[in-house]
Amino acid sequence: MRNFFLRLGQIIAYPFRFIFNIIAFPFRAIYRRFSTFFNRIWRVISYPFRLIYKVVAFPFQKIRQFNQFLNTEPEEHPLGDVFLDLTQNADTRQMMWDQVEALRMHLLRAVVSVILMVGISFLFTQRVIEFLSLPIGGIKALTAIEVTESISVFMRVALFSGIALAIPYIAFEMWWFAAPGLRPRERKMGLAGIPLASIFFLSGAAFTFFLMLPAALPFLQSFMGIATQLRPESYFSFVLGLMFWIGISFEYPLVIYILSAIGFIQPKILIEQWRLAVVIIAIIAAAVTPTIDPVNQGLVMAPMILLYFVSIGLSQIATAARKRNMAEEQKKAEEAETG
Repeated sequence: MRNFFLRLGQIIAYPFRFIFNIIAFPFRAIYRRFSTFFNRIWRVISYPFRLIYKVVAFPFQKIRQFNQFLNTEPEEHPLGDVFLDLTQNADTRQMMWDQVEALRMHLLRAVVSVILMVGISFLFTQRVIEFLSLPIGGIKALTAIEVTESISVFMRVALFSGIALAIPYIAFEMWWFAAPGLRPRERKMGLAGIPLASIFFLSGAAFTFFLMLPAALPFLQSFMGIATQLRPESYFSFVLGLMFWIGISFEYPLVIYILSAIGFIQPKILIEQWRLAVVIIAIIAAAVTPTIDPVNQGLVMAPMILLYFVSIGLSQIATAARKRNMAEEQKKAEEAETG
């Protein structure tokens, strides 16, 4: 019965197919004769639509590729075997130089980002200078004694602002370089830590400006009863240097968390060595603190010690999560082998 209806359909459709072939015959002949010309015409007509499709699809393709990259397991290479291969295997040495070249490109892009951000910061550097001079009563309280001193200060503040703006991209470049050797969970954690890098740095700079400087400047200006004539060069070098290094020190918890998540640092070591850490913090605070009085040094030490103990807590969280994930992965591997 099925074959009957198929044949009946073919018989009914035959006149229509015959008429269609007659009408289409000259067009087919023309197309075969000038196929190259018509193909070019079609490419020209369809180009805007193909271009729109590529533009619309591009971000989705990149998101899909990036998601695959985040969830790809890295190849396991024990560190001892790598060092052994470096001495015996030319391919391993070439791979190492490839990694060095990749690191150079990441650093180059980071430097280019700093240059671009410095150029952008020129638009508001004057306002930043006026803001940073508020603790001493405004920019009018400064006196330049050299012709190029004001330009030097402007460039220094612009550089500091550019670095602060470029920190997220610099952190991204460092993550991008390390990501191929990390597990999917570690990659995602490192990626999530990129915005935190800016937050921690800006928190350190804000702590310096709003808490340290109001306490340090009166002491410096009235020490021994000698009147201080503030110069733009010395003042902004002092302020920016202090803000930069304390901002960098505020990155410590983030670094410890990431290293603990990877497995390079254990919280037990941080707990056992807390006394040594306090001594090192005191030395760093003495080097960074603009004054020699214990009050200002304590203002630097207090947040750094607090950040150290916060880092211990973060390290424990990261280590526990890492052990839990490793146990889950091992369980899945055992289930796959038994299944």
